[in-house]
Amino acid sequence: MNSNEMLTAVLVPLAAMALAFGIIYLLRKENLAMIEKGMNPKIDRPAPYTNLKYGLLLTGGGFGLLLAYLIDVAVPVINGEDNASIYFALIAIFGGIGLIASYRIEKKELLDKRPE
Repeated sequence: MNSNEMLTAVLVPLAAMALAFGIIYLLRKENLAMIEKGMNPKIDRPAPYTNLKYGLLLTGGGFGLLLAYLIDVAVPVINGEDNASIYFALIAIFGGIGLIASYRIEKKELLDKRPE
């Protein structure tokens, strides 16, 4: 086992445990804040625009995947290496753009509904 494999074997479980701990910690902190404000944390929280958010995220990810494929086909392989990193990068970029678009749409809708 070379050093990269050993490092991966150690860091991946540590990152997974840190992620799980962070999620649980933040959920409990949120529940305590809700209790302090007099709200019941057991009641389902409303989540408006959820479908819009997921739709734009998946559309952006799909567009990023399509663009990465087109770039991968158009650009020749350099030094025998794959262009796999471009797939991950463009999926993340266009998925993020989709989430930003979702945020802007939600913000605009909330500002339009606000009474003046």
